[in-house]
Amino acid sequence: MHDPKPHGSIDGDPVHIVRRSLRLVLAFGLSSSVILWSGPGERLRDISGVNTVAGATRQADRQPAIPAAEFARIIQEFSEEGGYFWSENLISNETSYLHIVPKLRELGASGGAYIGVGPEQNFTYIAKIKPQIAFIVDIRRQAIIQHLMFKALFHLSTDRRQFLSRLLSKPLAGKDAPGADATLERLLEYFARTPSDPRFFASNLAEINSTITHDFLVPLQGRDQEALEHVYKSFRDEGLDISFRLDNGGLGPWSGYFPTLKQLMSEKDPAGSPGNFLGNSSDYDFVREMHERNRIIPIVGDFGGPKALVSIGNYLRKNGYSVTAFYCSNVEQYLFESASFTAFVENVRKLPSSDGSLLIRTVFDIYRPHPLQKPGHHVTTLIQRLPQFLKDYDKGIFQDYWSLVTTDYIGN
Repeated sequence: MHDPKPHGSIDGDPVHIVRRSLRLVLAFGLSSSVILWSGPGERLRDISGVNTVAGATRQADRQPAIPAAEFARIIQEFSEEGGYFWSENLISNETSYLHIVPKLRELGASGGAYIGVGPEQNFTYIAKIKPQIAFIVDIRRQAIIQHLMFKALFHLSTDRRQFLSRLLSKPLAGKDAPGADATLERLLEYFARTPSDPRFFASNLAEINSTITHDFLVPLQGRDQEALEHVYKSFRDEGLDISFRLDNGGLGPWSGYFPTLKQLMSEKDPAGSPGNFLGNSSDYDFVREMHERNRIIPIVGDFGGPKALVSIGNYLRKNGYSVTAFYCSNVEQYLFESASFTAFVENVRKLPSSDGSLLIRTVFDIYRPHPLQKPGHHVTTLIQRLPQFLKDYDKGIFQDYWSLVTTDYIGN
């Protein structure tokens, strides 16, 4: 959920603010080695000797690594001033995110460029689409700091177990620690009952900080340091129960409306198989390899702003990429309310695209359920062809958000 007044505040009484913030929800949002942790200051050690990234590299058209200095420059030069946000989207809140995966395959969504918004759900779409480059755009600077945290965790963690261990500050220890071939269910069971370790947290935080500043060459100053510690501490304290929440840390009357991290990771694809990027080693390895080559780039920006999407479009065009998929969650909802939807459309028009380019959007049932909403879900995920989106806009079809999400959509 983005605040429609990105550089100001939301007017109105507190109840209106909470309801409005929920209406504008932006769905903000494992391999084969063994790791051991002995204490503060020591890295998790890989004792298998197996290179888990090699397989992922072979799965896609390998692109050269973007130098760290260039990665840091892109973040700095493409980003806009951070905006205010009425929620903390530390994880996604879209339980329907996997419903469209078979349709993405059917439509041939593969390679090219991916643009997204929000936290970890992007990694699942990246794993399924396998783009050559990805940009994640968010109006909140804290969200970009969180993505740099994720990037550091991928960098430091050669497999899914290490990633979850570090993310949740829960060391892998003892004979009961999950093995290299552990199912996602087994991983979730282990980390759900394993307590966090304050020394492990402190050691990891220092290493994450050092990785961002020295390996990725992205400076963290003042509020960035505070944001990093706040986000990482939230995962330590709440573990797999962490969920979307409002700026005040709660959900008020909507308690229970949004899923936990465990619930999101446990969601199945339409075939009944685990579909999350942590559900299997190949998906995790692909995303990790993309991060290792600095090809998942977080940018601070407003979808209707003058700089971020325009800069991304110019970069993609210059380097010969076309947008394969643009995951915009339900951001268009707030764009309508803030009268900046037209600016967003013009930004989309400037992106290099093809007849096969797709928009992925989500619709929450705060007002009313979408015709395709599935039982047990408060949200529906839809696809629309990007060229059709522009044609419909030019015809004046989109008079409001509801007309947007119920016109020329591709179901799940």
